[in-house]
Amino acid sequence: MEEHIPEKFLKPYDPKTVEPAIYKKWEDSGFFNPDNLPGERTEPFTIIMPPPNANGSLHAGHALFVTLQDIMTRFARMRGKKALWLPGADHAGFETQVVYERQLEKEGRSRFGMEPEQLYKEIMDFTLSNKSFMEGQIRQLGASCDWSREMFTLDEKVIKTVYDTFKKLNDDGLLYRGSRIVNWCPKHQTSLSNLETDRETRTDKFYYLQYGPFVIATARPETKFGDKYVVMHPDDPRYAQYTQGQQFELEWINGPITATVVKDAHIDMELGTGVMTITPWHDQADFDIAQRHNLPYEQVIDWRGKLLPIAGEFAGMNIKEAREKIVEKLQSKGLVTKIDETYTHEVPVCYKCGREIEPQVKAQWFVKMQPLAEKAIAAVKNGDVKIVTQAHEKILLHWLENIQDWNISRQIVWGIPIPAWSKGDEWKICEDSPGEGWARDPDTFDTWFSSGQWPFATLGYPDSSDFKTFYPTSVMESGSDLIFFWIARMIMLGLYRAGDVPFKTVYLHGMVRDAKGAKMSKSKGNVISPLQVSDEYGTDALRMGLIVGNTPGTDLNLDPQKIGAYKKFANKLWNITRFVLSQENSGEIKTELKEEFDAMAADVTKDIAEYRVYMAAEKLYHYVWDRFASQILEESKGKPEYNATLYYLLEGSLKLLHPFMPFVTEEIWQDMPGVKNLLIVEQWPRP
Repeated sequence: MEEHIPEKFLKPYDPKTVEPAIYKKWEDSGFFNPDNLPGERTEPFTIIMPPPNANGSLHAGHALFVTLQDIMTRFARMRGKKALWLPGADHAGFETQVVYERQLEKEGRSRFGMEPEQLYKEIMDFTLSNKSFMEGQIRQLGASCDWSREMFTLDEKVIKTVYDTFKKLNDDGLLYRGSRIVNWCPKHQTSLSNLETDRETRTDKFYYLQYGPFVIATARPETKFGDKYVVMHPDDPRYAQYTQGQQFELEWINGPITATVVKDAHIDMELGTGVMTITPWHDQADFDIAQRHNLPYEQVIDWRGKLLPIAGEFAGMNIKEAREKIVEKLQSKGLVTKIDETYTHEVPVCYKCGREIEPQVKAQWFVKMQPLAEKAIAAVKNGDVKIVTQAHEKILLHWLENIQDWNISRQIVWGIPIPAWSKGDEWKICEDSPGEGWARDPDTFDTWFSSGQWPFATLGYPDSSDFKTFYPTSVMESGSDLIFFWIARMIMLGLYRAGDVPFKTVYLHGMVRDAKGAKMSKSKGNVISPLQVSDEYGTDALRMGLIVGNTPGTDLNLDPQKIGAYKKFANKLWNITRFVLSQENSGEIKTELKEEFDAMAADVTKDIAEYRVYMAAEKLYHYVWDRFASQILEESKGKPEYNATLYYLLEGSLKLLHPFMPFVTEEIWQDMPGVKNLLIVEQWPRP
């Protein structure tokens, strides 16, 4: 019967020749756009793509999110929903500028020697070229997103929305400009939010110093030049003889100083000697004490991590290099009482360069977060937003309940400029200059401030038909590491600005690691490029390798051998098809085999609908390989009464597998008898 079989099935399945042509068929069909889908579709299904950073190649984590979101979108589309998956790309502010600065370093240049306009133009060219390359890679992974609606985080529409939100926050009293402690990276010369600072556990020396009649302890003697206040708890019996405001003379690092006693109930009596001096410019707790008691404070360390003239003979020295020299001088004066060499503590560092963060006082724009967080907490607790795993819901609520005000100013060129102008102490929020003598704020927005508005900004809030049709979106699928950076902020800003949650469900995936479970990094040389893997094994095999066994929120070990097994599975499907198409499609469908398949299909449908995508993929794999190919097909050989059943099972299996393995299933579908549509818009099996 081989004469019935299309010639292509006589050769092994070759993903390389099939995939580009199939993707072109889908794009040309217009079916990625929900407005072009066949039939009456009233129920919307929306995913807004987390915009990948347009500053490099896609990594394994991107391949996972593309696969998961494409499965969800294809499933919804085949079930008759008006399915929109809206793609985007992120300018990624600080992250992209860091990547570009590395390139400048290789060329022997630095951003600090460049005009801001020139740097901005160069980064824009770099980003747009990467963006177009990245879009090609997303297509290669089979993403059925609506490219006609694609958005970039620097599109005018997005910037206008961000500016309107900034103004509204100001009008509603939720925005303020304040000189507060910020996390300053001396290498990158910008402030960072608490979320952008990592914490490293280190063992350092801890110095006990004689400060007049008191012993104080510190890990950072280099900050102590400006310490003129000694603070203790008002109820500490050890220091009952000292009174608020009492002054005394003492010998200090660079000579005699006058110190003043401050009593503060926030002091921990159990910590060290129960007495501390304060460096308000370089420590958050010290800054808070100075604010409560209206104490003056002075900068000791400059923006590049060097000591200022207040440090006398040590001025201009790097703080690391100065530390031991300062201690030597204190020792020569007999002011070091003890050095503990085993002091273990957490040190904040920049999440990009690992350089120690220097707390600095800087005037920045801050958003008052508590009023925004309260509404987000209520939305999660009421079930308006459902987090797929309970553990992640708890983590999110804990962070929202302990939220701090958000510093949204960044001292970088690349990003959305802050629309604020100053004249003396007066500030005005507007896009264009209010007139002569007004200076523009040189800072840009924290990239998370703009991407926190992504769901309603991309859909054209408030007037567009897309916003009215597709907001709130159905599901936000993202990496579990973005739960605070992005998910929480989208919920808060969506509720604040658009009056509703930005998505009904949050599905978080874990990190993709190498085959042995190690984090992928260029320095380790264990980075697995998803595009190289799909070139070798086929995109369908890569997608199955990313999904099977991948439970929400847990890390996945990506083993190329496992992907090789799914390449064999694609071939198995191809060989099943060759056998089935060699038979006449005649006779009755066997009831018991139909019922068995229908029960499996119902089970798989429920799994995908309830976000157990990994279970659905595994069940389909085992049904097709172990049941259909190994048993039913074998039993049917030489028995024409099985023919109609084989066609029924093959058609149904292709439909169920399509969201997971779209290329091979679509390629086979085109040669199934009686086919009129592309598989991408076929109706999902309804037992």
